[in-house]
Amino acid sequence: MAATTDEAALGYEQARDELIEVVRRLEAGGTTLEESLALWERGEELAKVCRRWLDGARARLDAALAAPGGGGDDMADED
Repeated sequence: MAATTDEAALGYEQARDELIEVVRRLEAGGTTLEESLALWERGEELAKVCRRWLDGARARLDAALAAPGGGGDDMADED
């Protein structure tokens, strides 16, 4: 399933903050089953957005460390 335009526009911090709010609302209870399911689905979408951002950051970090002079294995020997 492709990301919606809204999801693609969300930055990591925005998605994380909204996910925190979704979790808070679910934990607080007091919502109908339908509202809870909608919150759960939104939380799943937000978690995917966060995961994509984190995976992208990890890939960039790995690429930088693998590049010549990127500090890959040399840093482990500096202790």
